[in-house]
Amino acid sequence: MNVLGIETSCDETSASVVRHGREVLSNVVFSQTHLHAPYGGVVPEIASRSHVETLPSIIVEAISKSGLAWEDIDIVASTYGPGLASSLLVGLSAAKGLSIRLGKPLCAINHVEAHIYSIFLGDDAPRPEEICPFITLVVSGGHTSLIRVDRVGSYKLLGRTIDDAAGEAFDKGANLLGLGYPGGPVIDKVSRMGNKDFVKFPRGKHSYGVARFPGVDSELCFSFSGVKTALLYYLKNSPLMTGEEDKRNSIAASYQEAIIDALIDKCRKTLTGGLNLACAGGVSLNNRLRLRLAELASERKVRLLLAKPEHCADNAAMVAGLAGTGCGICGQEALELDVCPNLETGTCKV
Repeated sequence: MNVLGIETSCDETSASVVRHGREVLSNVVFSQTHLHAPYGGVVPEIASRSHVETLPSIIVEAISKSGLAWEDIDIVASTYGPGLASSLLVGLSAAKGLSIRLGKPLCAINHVEAHIYSIFLGDDAPRPEEICPFITLVVSGGHTSLIRVDRVGSYKLLGRTIDDAAGEAFDKGANLLGLGYPGGPVIDKVSRMGNKDFVKFPRGKHSYGVARFPGVDSELCFSFSGVKTALLYYLKNSPLMTGEEDKRNSIAASYQEAIIDALIDKCRKTLTGGLNLACAGGVSLNNRLRLRLAELASERKVRLLLAKPEHCADNAAMVAGLAGTGCGICGQEALELDVCPNLETGTCKV
């Protein structure tokens, strides 16, 4: 089964062709980072306009690189949520048009569930039946969640951020430190040259605001707004001067450690009964997070599963891969579907 996947949930424009849910024949990603960098974050109007301008050529390139012809495509799949409404609309509309034009079924996919599936992409990746059930930390610029996966298509949300996502905290922190955008990679880089114990930043309270999210455990929820505020006031009281790169690097390292400590603490609380651990999403590329996750997995004597680097950030291969397993909302129901910016995990059908 050959699936053409489309991903436009935020600021990456991507198309991919995946065979049998695992073999990635092509995965083309256009990053809009340079368009949003001057604003220090994603501007929805700019993102959606860029998707409109670039998606057609991205899809054509994905088909060309796959070595297949249009008639070889069996399913067209697209993310329909969660994400930015205007961005999601571009991808889903394109997928609907292609589905009708090619006479192939449409499959609408949950973006977060696609991130979870990313760890299974590639012939050398583990198969779901080898590791289920497991706990996944989904951590990115827009999402921070802990999810139990009993099988592909069966998910239970255990905990989530009650305010900002970890990736957003990295972006805002980097902005305060004058490091530019996107913040995650640059904080990861400069933190290696700093002292993580230089400043003791708060790790975030978990109880405030949890009532808005019924069904999750307050002990497994995250909060990153406080650490951002702590960094803001620290820099007001102890401003960085020109030439103080060592101090800046140590502040960044301390800030990063506070965010990662919070992520690891919640992961530790979920690893009961020998459940394996996985991590997906753009922030899973962070080197310090990967090290701490590996240490936790070793401590608990469980497997740690990480997606290949090219499948960590938003990409269409994870969308096409999940659709290839039979998950998603498919057929006429998908054609009548609207985008769902606040889509919850666990809506994927099997």
